[in-house]
Amino acid sequence: MGFGVNGGVLMVMLVVSIFSVCYAGRHTSMSRNKLQLQRHLNRLNKPSQKTILSPDGDIIECVHISRQPAFDHPFLKNHTIQMRPNYHPEGLYDDSKVASKSKPKEKRQSVTQLWHMSGEKCPEGTIPVRRTKEEDVLRAESIKRYGRKKHRSIAKPRSPDPDLVNESGHQHAIAYVEGDKYYGAKATINVWEPRIQQPNEFSLSQIWVLGGSFGQDLNSIEAGWQVSPDLYGDNNTRLFTYWTSDAYQATGCYNLLCSGFIQVNSEIAMGASISPVSGYRGSQYDISILVWKDPKEGNWWMQFGNDYVMGYWPSFLFSYLADTASMIEWGGEVVNSEPDGQHTATQMGSGHFPEEGFGKASYFRNIQVVDEANNLKAPKDIGTFTEQSNCYDVQTGNNGDWGHYFYYGGPGRNDNCA
Repeated sequence: MGFGVNGGVLMVMLVVSIFSVCYAGRHTSMSRNKLQLQRHLNRLNKPSQKTILSPDGDIIECVHISRQPAFDHPFLKNHTIQMRPNYHPEGLYDDSKVASKSKPKEKRQSVTQLWHMSGEKCPEGTIPVRRTKEEDVLRAESIKRYGRKKHRSIAKPRSPDPDLVNESGHQHAIAYVEGDKYYGAKATINVWEPRIQQPNEFSLSQIWVLGGSFGQDLNSIEAGWQVSPDLYGDNNTRLFTYWTSDAYQATGCYNLLCSGFIQVNSEIAMGASISPVSGYRGSQYDISILVWKDPKEGNWWMQFGNDYVMGYWPSFLFSYLADTASMIEWGGEVVNSEPDGQHTATQMGSGHFPEEGFGKASYFRNIQVVDEANNLKAPKDIGTFTEQSNCYDVQTGNNGDWGHYFYYGGPGRNDNCA
């Protein structure tokens, strides 16, 4: 049975029309995705008064303080920016005093950000914002999830679930306190550049200020340094913050990648590279991080070093942390994606175990908590936690110069960690 000439023509027309519909549909879908991506970039990259190029390829935009991403939040439309905290915690550990008492080889030197090497500064009334590039967003699993941690990435020290490590893919080596009301935390953190095995993995060292349960309602404020190829497109060590009020589900983000954190500092950029970093048996560098709750306004403030009050998280962002924190954690976290069915070789801290000590293993020193009277105090009853101590471990100590401290970290995969 033949189609004849007319039948053949009709068949060709039918195939062409089907192809055209499919192509048009795909083209429309691609255009929609491109439009969605551009809208997201426009939301994050606000108009700037000055652009500064960093040696590492970052572009730092000087954005007017009132036009930063925080003010996209509906509850912040008529917000009056609090330019400085009403109160600073009393009893701040004097780092200059510590340095003068230290042996010469242990003398710690100042850390800055790579973009400062240009000699350029942001004008008064602006804040430095790392520009988000198209490729940054495209590395994320979706536009919606860009700049967000995966659900269940918190260290749960007394978890009854032995498979927590496999379930969440995150591993930790931390010190922690719980069982009291906490109004902030401080630590000085040794800065390294750990090796990351897979681009979708990260390694970070931070403070967690936590409220609520470890279920769906966990509140968390986090700050420290991280190496995250997925988020930043390189292996540089970067200053970061994070917040969530629902256990990393729908709220919160890194740095200024959503509305929430209000930055007031014009000199330090969230997400920008830290320089220099420590070397094995070489010079050691560290940064101090302080997070505390303003007793008057109730906002949670962050300070970087002794000189840079960065900004604040408005208290309305949170449920439990609108009141107080119930737990503080300090330490390291990595993603273990188990490449090739084995434990990752992504390093935590320096990539060396705690027993190697100063100059070789990474440390947190002078760890403190803020009490109800807004005083910095030594933490009581410090616990430690790690899922697999053969992969990453933690060891605490106490002395006159460093107060409460601990060494932490490890290489990940090794003969005893497969």
